[in-house]
Amino acid sequence: MENMIYLDNAATSYPKPKEVYDFMDEFYRKHGVNPGRSGYDATLETEEVVHNTRKMLTDFFNGTDPNRLTFSYNASDSLNMIIQGMVEKGDHVVSTNLEHNSVLRPLNVLERDGVCEVTYVPFDRNGYMDPEEIRKAVKPNTKMVVVNHGSNVIGTVQDLSAIGAICRDRGVFFAVDASQTAGAVKIDIQEMNIDLLAFTGHKCLMGPTGIGGSYIAENVDIRITRHGGTGVRSAYPYHLEEFPYRMECGTLNLIGVAGLHAGQKWLAKEEMETIHQREMALWDRLKSGLERIDGVITYCAGSSENRNAVLSINIEGWEAGDVGTMLDVDYHIACRTGLQCAPRVHFQLGTDKIHGTVRFSLGPFNTESHIDRAVEAVEEIAQIKRK
Repeated sequence: MENMIYLDNAATSYPKPKEVYDFMDEFYRKHGVNPGRSGYDATLETEEVVHNTRKMLTDFFNGTDPNRLTFSYNASDSLNMIIQGMVEKGDHVVSTNLEHNSVLRPLNVLERDGVCEVTYVPFDRNGYMDPEEIRKAVKPNTKMVVVNHGSNVIGTVQDLSAIGAICRDRGVFFAVDASQTAGAVKIDIQEMNIDLLAFTGHKCLMGPTGIGGSYIAENVDIRITRHGGTGVRSAYPYHLEEFPYRMECGTLNLIGVAGLHAGQKWLAKEEMETIHQREMALWDRLKSGLERIDGVITYCAGSSENRNAVLSINIEGWEAGDVGTMLDVDYHIACRTGLQCAPRVHFQLGTDKIHGTVRFSLGPFNTESHIDRAVEAVEEIAQIKRK
């Protein structure tokens, strides 16, 4: 691991800041008890960290009520609760070809089972959604629009403000998958008219795996889809309807919440905008270097504006998986190959026919030397086919 060049941050950020590791260890040793179940000092102190983390993230997303910031396993978990809690028999849903399977599969099941109809809007040649195309897709029975804020395949970041305004104008709920953007670019729930936001903690928010969450706006009456313990009003025979309990069931992943807490503090100290600018400068360096190599194909890699530091490529004559294996084994460079759990992106690009792409995704701890080494490695692999 010491010699590995890690360029797979869209899968999970690695390494985490030292402050995250240290706080998780300290917190769990001192406060690894169950919050909200008893009244002794340790559980009250634990609950204080949980509540403070809710408040930090609510402020971070410009929400209004920390109790409506709820925790889950990850974004996929939250998106399942959002989709299953909102969509009813006879509804229509608008989504996009940029979606991850965390959106596609729940929608596919509901459509297969005759619960709803789904319309998927394609992206343009640069990888962006035209908000007007989303407007055109809305029908009288459209319940919700679900949009991936930042693509995990091509890195493009969508204009949520424009899409949110259309949703508000048409009277439909606006749900956002912020897996790739929460902690990387600004998300303003109120300004963007977001009704339901799903996020994960282990990517740009710099927390550990196994923690994520959602923010549900006050105008949204989402159905309860899980039932169990809350530690509150135990004699009541049904799951509690008030937030945060409506979206949470059983004991929280406390060490995950602690990691999110520390990650938020680290982001505030380092400044999210500064981190993103640094990552995009490295992305520009990577893109420029790779596009000079004969046989390298990049996808939707235009301007560095309105995107994350994600770049997908292929090398003519090579399978993406073989390139990834060589990068790993011969050059100790970690990246992601294949369809990246987002098949509709590849269907539209045509890369599904060649088994996907090689994806590089940069993070806060990458350096210029990492980028230069990746470019050199790709060039050497590309030259093999030309000999």
